[in-house]
Amino acid sequence: MSHHLSGPSLRSPRGDARLDLTDLFAFPASDASGRTVLIMNVNPYAPTRAAEFHPDAVYRINIDNDGDNRADVAYSFVFSAPDPAPGAGTGGQTVTVYRATGGAAQKHEAGGEKLFADVPVAFGDAPDIAEAGGYRLSAGLRSDPFFADLEGIVNNFQWTGRDAMEDANIFGIALEVPDADLGPDPTIGVWARVGLHADGQLLSVDRGAHPSLTAYFNAEEVKDAYNAGEPADDWEKYREAWTAVLQHAGDYTTQAATETLKLVLPDILRYDRSRPAGYPNGRTLSDDVTSARLTMVFGGKITSDRIPPHADLLPTFPHLGHPHPVK
Repeated sequence: MSHHLSGPSLRSPRGDARLDLTDLFAFPASDASGRTVLIMNVNPYAPTRAAEFHPDAVYRINIDNDGDNRADVAYSFVFSAPDPAPGAGTGGQTVTVYRATGGAAQKHEAGGEKLFADVPVAFGDAPDIAEAGGYRLSAGLRSDPFFADLEGIVNNFQWTGRDAMEDANIFGIALEVPDADLGPDPTIGVWARVGLHADGQLLSVDRGAHPSLTAYFNAEEVKDAYNAGEPADDWEKYREAWTAVLQHAGDYTTQAATETLKLVLPDILRYDRSRPAGYPNGRTLSDDVTSARLTMVFGGKITSDRIPPHADLLPTFPHLGHPHPVK
């Protein structure tokens, strides 16, 4: 998996697919210079495991623009409770988007400037696109862009040629922003987080940036703690255990493992906007991240699962393909 089923025992965090971060993307806008597209996908195998965004959750994309591994800009997405009598194609939910900066960006609560208010969420085939103040927003049911031969991976890398996500859907949150919004330096760090209001507090139940880290590196007993943690603490907390994984799976030396882990720890996706996007410099929807992670973990002994990108991606915003029929 990329970041699907990132709770313990290959389950969604808290057993709730609405809280399950699946992927994060950052790449330039297709039809205008000086703009960046940020996409956060949640809810694997939607809508069979959950038919709406969680109304008590805060979905969040964080931006580090000074290299200290802490958020300087944060976009928060908060969804209304489902309407029991929704209008056509809306699913009965709306989304409100906030932009926080400075110290407010490091708090997990939604806050700051309100960019969009009560925008309908699209659960039909066509995406709804809202525009305001130089931003574009789209949220709703879309095709899952992740591609991988998961059956082959779990069967000792005996490849089947079958893409496990070929007919899968997710809930996508796509936001197109002016580059000036992200800071003056072209290099930024990006990660996503899902928080849940429960027991009188906001709990971080999932977070991530680089694909397929939890699946290969995190032991079951640390997954909840990892999802609750801060990227700024990742190197100290996980370097030793993740080094052992690389030494076991890829015959790495300690020094080689240390250098390799610097690419993914802390778990922040670096994106230099002055260079072409392509993982690990940002991530586009067609980047073969499964092969990249196989090559990394196994020290070049396994380099590809031979699955191509999906052909249903849209050339323009929100870029995520139309949802597949629910079986």
